[in-house]
Amino acid sequence: MKVRKFAVAEAVFERSPDQDDDIFAANMVDERDGGPVTIGYGRYGPDQTLSETMAVDDTMIILEGRLSVSTDAGTVTAGPGEIIYMPRGETVTIRSHAEGAVTAYVTWPHWREARS
Repeated sequence: MKVRKFAVAEAVFERSPDQDDDIFAANMVDERDGGPVTIGYGRYGPDQTLSETMAVDDTMIILEGRLSVSTDAGTVTAGPGEIIYMPRGETVTIRSHAEGAVTAYVTWPHWREARS
């Protein structure tokens, strides 16, 4: 795989698997490219909620808007330029706020393979 650059404008968003909310993902690099991680963008509509047990280690960089992530240990909220790390095995609830959110993410291993 060679060095590549990505922009949100190039992303093709798909609804996140197994949910009906206004939450979308766009993988830019994944298992099909032969790299060890998945890299992409996420888009959350206003006031959306996603609860799951993390199948992968997931790092989200907030580009626009705000997200809150809650676990048994508490809640963290992040805005533009901030990063949220969610370790594999942690049960989380991700909530977007009134303005929605756009994120960049890196997961290890590949989240599509881990969900299979």
